Amino acid sequence: MAGLFNNLLVLFFVFQNICLGFRSSLSVFKRYKDTTRSFSSECLGSDQPVISLGLSDFALDIRMPGVTPKQSDTYLCMSVPLPMDDEAYVVDFKPHASMDTVHHMLLFGCNEPSSTENYWDCDEGTCKDKSNILYAWARNAPPTRLPEGVGFRVGGETGSRFFVLQVHYGDISAFRDKHKDCSGVTLHLTHQKQPLIAGMYLMMSVNTVIPPGEKAVDADIACHYKRFPMHLFAYRVHTHRLGKVVSGYRVRNGQWTLIGRQSPQLPQAFYPVERPVDVSYDDTLAARCVFSGEGRTTETHIGGTANDEMCNFYIMYYMEAKHAVSYMTCTQNANPELFRNIPQEANVPIQIMSDMLKMTHGHHEETKDSDKSSLLQQAKKEEEEILEQNFHIEEAVEWPGLDLKLGQVAGLALDAENNLVIFHRGDHVWDENSFDNTFVYQQRGLGPIEQNTILVLHPSNAKLLHSLGKSLFYLPHGLSIDKNGNYWVTDVALHQVFKLGPDKKEPLLTLGVALQPGSDKSHFCQPTDVAVDPNTGSIYVSDGYCNSRIIQFSPNGLYVMQWGEGTETSLGRAKPGQFHIPHSLALIPDFSQLCVADRENGQIQCFRLETGEFVREIKHKSFGRELFAVSYVPGLLFAVNGMPYPGEAEPVQGFVMNFSTGEIIDTFIPLRKRFEMPHDVVASEDKTVFVGDVHARAVWKFASTEKMEHRSVKKAGIEVQEIKESGTVVEGRLKNNPESTDPVKKQEKQHLVQQHTSTGISFVLITTLLIIPVAVLLAILLFMRWRKTTVYGGDEEHKLDSSSGRILGRVRGKGSGGLNLGNFFASHKSYSRKGFDRVSTEGSDQEKDEDEGTDSEEECSAPPTPPAPSSS
Repeated sequence: MAGLFNNLLVLFFVFQNICLGFRSSLSVFKRYKDTTRSFSSECLGSDQPVISLGLSDFALDIRMPGVTPKQSDTYLCMSVPLPMDDEAYVVDFKPHASMDTVHHMLLFGCNEPSSTENYWDCDEGTCKDKSNILYAWARNAPPTRLPEGVGFRVGGETGSRFFVLQVHYGDISAFRDKHKDCSGVTLHLTHQKQPLIAGMYLMMSVNTVIPPGEKAVDADIACHYKRFPMHLFAYRVHTHRLGKVVSGYRVRNGQWTLIGRQSPQLPQAFYPVERPVDVSYDDTLAARCVFSGEGRTTETHIGGTANDEMCNFYIMYYMEAKHAVSYMTCTQNANPELFRNIPQEANVPIQIMSDMLKMTHGHHEETKDSDKSSLLQQAKKEEEEILEQNFHIEEAVEWPGLDLKLGQVAGLALDAENNLVIFHRGDHVWDENSFDNTFVYQQRGLGPIEQNTILVLHPSNAKLLHSLGKSLFYLPHGLSIDKNGNYWVTDVALHQVFKLGPDKKEPLLTLGVALQPGSDKSHFCQPTDVAVDPNTGSIYVSDGYCNSRIIQFSPNGLYVMQWGEGTETSLGRAKPGQFHIPHSLALIPDFSQLCVADRENGQIQCFRLETGEFVREIKHKSFGRELFAVSYVPGLLFAVNGMPYPGEAEPVQGFVMNFSTGEIIDTFIPLRKRFEMPHDVVASEDKTVFVGDVHARAVWKFASTEKMEHRSVKKAGIEVQEIKESGTVVEGRLKNNPESTDPVKKQEKQHLVQQHTSTGISFVLITTLLIIPVAVLLAILLFMRWRKTTVYGGDEEHKLDSSSGRILGRVRGKGSGGLNLGNFFASHKSYSRKGFDRVSTEGSDQEKDEDEGTDSEEECSAPPTPPAPSSS
């Protein structure tokens, strides 16, 4: 009987396991979602679980891998790759965090996280490329639900391939027990194509100051909307302790429609928009945060610490898939007068019960000392960011493109493959006879230029890859390339702007009237440059030599707006928005700005794309009186100036500037020939720079000579020195940081010691492996000698000694073609740089001699680095 009972019990357990094995994946996800985790004791480590939810759906768990922040206001980041390459859609978020430990969380989508470590300090950045906010959480907010048929697009050709989680640990008193935190979010994704694509619109104040003791302080934000219609379905507000109420509105024809209004002291969830709100082209989005400075003894500014404030209004929206934009921002107040008519409700704080207020705060006031500490850390971070940009631009003298036979070089651009595109004037010349005093072109009898005016060159060898533009232009000027590879050019003689397909002989779009200068909405007067917004397709034209304005057109060429005016020379200095030849444009999509090289005023002016509102100017004495061109790559501006006026000392040269601060990081001049009138500049993200000169009829290539980044990486508790190479190393140069020389030398010595240790181990190992067969061979030879001696006597003894000597000689490297281990390792100086020997493709003595004496070796005491092919 007992045996029968045991058999039945076994069968029961087997049947139960079979049933569990056949449960649907949806039930597994439900069980997974309902499972609560104790984050103080259980962590997911480095494995990121992916749970199947059926044929097309799955869940992705994104959690901090067991971290313990060491100080308050710590921002930690970690990344998770999308587990497939195909396009997918995020349709649901479930947060896993508590306000007892986490102040707030942000989830970003991007293609390249700032670090490959398990987690990192967010001071290093979140993403190297453009990032989109997908989700935000704070104050014990509940899950966010997306409407049916709506999803955030990820993966595929256009979507993000990584998720980056940023967690702000405000007050770390909860970590006194040294527990590990695994806060994060679970995503529900699907492969089913969603007809509507979700996005995030962030409205954020950046310059609000809250005086101490002030009862009510308003922070207003407003932007004109210039895109395809979007439909709003959720909103979220965010401030710190001083925020009383945050409200957001759509303004259309003077009518204010509420998007959402909430106290930022309540759980900062995404709340549903109560009534459907759509936003169309030319509507205005407006938001107001109301603060109180009561209880503070000093001014409170916008910032990232618990003692600072924030004024953020997040809007979740969806758009039709074909027009979808995943992320937009508004950080200005385009129309301060607008807020005179804001509904009164926006000024009325939402009352929160004191016990609820205490319960919902995830951080506490820090001491003045900790506040000073955070300010010092912020200053240190900014200094480090500047020092990280230490490099020097020098001419790539091996580039053969300088010897090309060109006309006057007017414009330069780089296409999607970083090929160099040149816009030149062939056999036409702009001189004093080209125009009359009404700016009408006087040399029409010459006809259009009969040469191809647009040349596409390989950036490394200057080989001609493609050309076009024959019989189209009279006096080429500006050139840019949009994200679809179309060429946008201006012709100062025709007074027109053209859009050309890469393989089309005829223009796809023409703006302006041929050979007719003017200043209305349909005419230009010697337009200088054109730029196209990659996000919206909006067209911006700098117009020009005889007009002083920037004109915006819709993607299909309809006039939208303009801004700018001529400089009043009597004032001696241009006011914001006043130009004296707006000569070159640089579009800054990361910050929704357009920067203009204001040529004769010798400065750069930057404006908001949406409104044309002035943001700032960049002006340095070293620019001199003229600044011809400006170019942008993430984090940096490049520019070229003009020849100095008689009696002035500022040389003609190129400039590299920190975009955020406007500070000049570096200057550069050519080694071959010299600048005469550098007319345009273009740069790529690897700091390869091309400059075209209209008088010298030449194009120079420049490259960064600082291509090594020395950094200390802690792996498995061991401090390892890494040398990261990204291109041609001409010299290692520490600039504007003399005090850092000794630490760098110390690090280099550590690296050299580690290389020596690694070399010793490798040498012993290889020698041992070689000795074993040699010893066996010797044993065999001795045995053979003994046998022959025994059998035949001593007649062959001399021959055997000679033979064995030749064999040993070859093994020891003394014979012809022998292997000498010492010479082998000595000739491969860069071995063990990344843990592997570098394979040399060149074996000349000249290369080796050059390698043995470099500037970087003398200055940094680093192991010499062999020359590598120039990157472009």
